[in-house]
Amino acid sequence: MTQHNPPAIVLVSANHADDLYVQFGRYQAEYRVECVHSAIEAITLLSSIRSQGDSVALIVTESQLPDMNLLEAVAAFRSVVPTARRVVGIHWSRFSIDTPALRPALQKGKFDVTLLIPRGKRDEEFHYAITELLSDWGATVGPPEVEVLRIVSPALTPLTMAVRDFLDRMGMPNRTHTPDSPQGRETIEEFGSEPTFPLVHLLREDASIDTKIIAPQSVRDVSTLVFGRPSDIEVNTIADLAIVGAGPAGLAAAVYAASEGLSTVVVESEAVGGQAGTSSMIRNYLGFPRGISGMRLAQRARNQAIRFGAQITTGWPVATLTPGIDGEPHRIVTEGGDVCARAVLIATGVAYRRLGVPALEELIGVGVHYGAAMTAAREMEGRDVFVVGGGNSAGQAAVHLARYARSVTIVVRRADLTETMSQYLIGEIAFNPRVTVRGSSEVVDGGGNGSLEWLELRDSVTGTTERCPAGGLFLLLGAAPNCEWLPPEVDRDENGYVLTGRDVAKARWVGDLPPASLATSLPGVFAAGDIRGGSMKRVAAATGEGASVVPLVHDYLRPA
Repeated sequence: MTQHNPPAIVLVSANHADDLYVQFGRYQAEYRVECVHSAIEAITLLSSIRSQGDSVALIVTESQLPDMNLLEAVAAFRSVVPTARRVVGIHWSRFSIDTPALRPALQKGKFDVTLLIPRGKRDEEFHYAITELLSDWGATVGPPEVEVLRIVSPALTPLTMAVRDFLDRMGMPNRTHTPDSPQGRETIEEFGSEPTFPLVHLLREDASIDTKIIAPQSVRDVSTLVFGRPSDIEVNTIADLAIVGAGPAGLAAAVYAASEGLSTVVVESEAVGGQAGTSSMIRNYLGFPRGISGMRLAQRARNQAIRFGAQITTGWPVATLTPGIDGEPHRIVTEGGDVCARAVLIATGVAYRRLGVPALEELIGVGVHYGAAMTAAREMEGRDVFVVGGGNSAGQAAVHLARYARSVTIVVRRADLTETMSQYLIGEIAFNPRVTVRGSSEVVDGGGNGSLEWLELRDSVTGTTERCPAGGLFLLLGAAPNCEWLPPEVDRDENGYVLTGRDVAKARWVGDLPPASLATSLPGVFAAGDIRGGSMKRVAAATGEGASVVPLVHDYLRPA
């Protein structure tokens, strides 16, 4: 449907509607602010807005409603508009009563946040929370109001979806247009020759870029258009520190290294953020009580690192690491050019394991996706979707997909999620009526005519199989280390993870001393985050290791 009006903010309050309406006056230039006095009125209004083809960005309801239990009302709001962010406003006279009473429901994700209704003007803490929620809605649900890049494609092909996902993860506003649309015709005419699709059109003014419209053959081509090649980086020939991987560990190291004066280069094979960057909402990361999406966390860290002088290039996998000999720098080799550095941090993290079903591998990008693929979530509206995996990433993906899909089934080999997923996510999943968990099961086959249409699941206890209709399959299966590019001088364990500190073979120790805690068997090369053997697979742990490696780099670079 075509949206005719600005996104709506719906206020629901019987006793303090006027106060709330005044507070939301600052949003009326860009949002349609509506105020009703009961839950029934709100449900009627939300249904009307949806039937008109318009969107609802935010629902703010007072904790006390005259005609319905609050939690029943919020569940009803969610059923009408599952993508809207939900806020419970508490009047100061009831704050000490309602806040603890609502905490269990908040933990289960029945609403996004509880806030104290402002008692006066300029309550910026209240509005900071509101704008965060609106920003998150705009990044994941609402269409961008501006476009920095224009994609022209007659269909959502695997390459088109991959380009969109990359741009979304990099925080680049983009829209997709058909060739016969006014925007599509404009881009094709400016392209000049017979096009192949998709076309990607960089709309910003940049005198350093000669070609602004390309027909990419890969995501790397788009990354090169926007962000350049590793060979474009200038750091006086040799960097102090080259970081391979821009996930939480790599970005944390970049921030701390650059802020302490080290010339720092980051080389990332995909988009910044790593696996964590695809998470729709991380709720247990320290300092973000309302949660933060992986993309936003990664973009904030990237901007912070760039502010301190770090140089970051994306879309270029490292082909090999050539160790420096006799004081020579290490060399990071990519197809887009080399980077030389006195010290190297391996922070490439892990990749999702492949499912190993040939029929489904052929449908990657057309219904089958490795990782959370947040861009693809919008295409799942009204479909039956399956998520394979039992970790936090799988749980976060399922909760996010449930905003769009008709149903979401989490498929796990274990009997349930208790051993592999955080309790707060298990609680959210148990509450969500669209999400079910299918334990002791695995996907063994699937197919469709041009896109995914069905899956075959096998019960590992009984051995029986069942064929299920499926419009989407998201695979978040365990982890395989990204380290095939490392030379033999870097010790790894039997699973391929990089060994550091005392885990390095004693034959590699210098005298009787093991390498430093995050140092590998190759002098001047360090490892942090999920790629490191024995690491805790959590965002906060990876961030801590990335920060902790910088003093070790300083010690290594310090003249003897």
